[in-house]
Amino acid sequence: MEQNSEMAVYVAVVREAGFSAAARKLHLTPSAVSKQITRLEDRLGVRLLNRTTRRFSMTEEGETFFHRAVSILADIAETEAMISNRGGSPRGILRVSSSTTFGRLQIVPILPEFLASYPDIKLQLSLTDTVVDMVQEGFDVAIRIAELSDSSLVARRLGVDRRIVVAAPSYVEKHGLPKLPEDLSEHNCLILSTAQALSDWEFSQGGETRKIHVDGPFEANSGVAVHAATLAGIGIAQLASYVAVPDLKAGRLISCLDEFVTTQRPIYAVYPHRRHLSPKVRVFVNFLIDHFTPVAPWGTWPPDEHDDKVEP
Repeated sequence: MEQNSEMAVYVAVVREAGFSAAARKLHLTPSAVSKQITRLEDRLGVRLLNRTTRRFSMTEEGETFFHRAVSILADIAETEAMISNRGGSPRGILRVSSSTTFGRLQIVPILPEFLASYPDIKLQLSLTDTVVDMVQEGFDVAIRIAELSDSSLVARRLGVDRRIVVAAPSYVEKHGLPKLPEDLSEHNCLILSTAQALSDWEFSQGGETRKIHVDGPFEANSGVAVHAATLAGIGIAQLASYVAVPDLKAGRLISCLDEFVTTQRPIYAVYPHRRHLSPKVRVFVNFLIDHFTPVAPWGTWPPDEHDDKVEP
């Protein structure tokens, strides 16, 4: 038990990026945390952390120990959850990561139903537009909107993100809409600045694909901000279908260039490989699949299309 405790303290120090922050997280004193790390290093006979008065960094041995410790502690937690949940309901803390826009628009609204169904689960949702290291940061489930390259994760497909070029009626009244992708150079285009590639909008028609570089008076590092700026009539944006379709159906936005095929990306719920899948993870992932498939809850655009159907 002492070894498990020292291991947990070490993982907390690395994750919280400091002894004081780890102490607050674990409800210990900083001196107690420091003593456990020293005792762990003495027992292992190696230095795990290079420490100065202002910062620390992991040694090579410390990084190896950290990744193994995270895996071991996760296995212990899963085993305890598996045993304690036999004959009972899923329980415990469920840590979920999602992009800011998808999380706000599509995950948060369905949480009341999930939490009412599983009152013994405490869900901690982290919204960020950067890709998290699920193992290192301790997440149970993440929503990824991209082609996946990490083979260490289990992926369950939830749907498709199809980009749609849209503008508010107030913008259209003043500036009109482009009839061809090349016409975008004459318009105020709103840009998500988290990646340079997001300034190049891709269009396909008749087997031909071309990328159009766009620019405009506004860019933001948040999809929520770009969406709000579009509704405010600042310019034209290429929004995800899960963002744009409800506004299109309500008349708050107008689409253009619908005859061209735009970028499409799969939406996945992913979780780390485990020998025994935690009940809380299993019920949450199944809940997402039931909600998002076989037809996306935000619908399709144009309305008579059914391309967003996802086979379970």
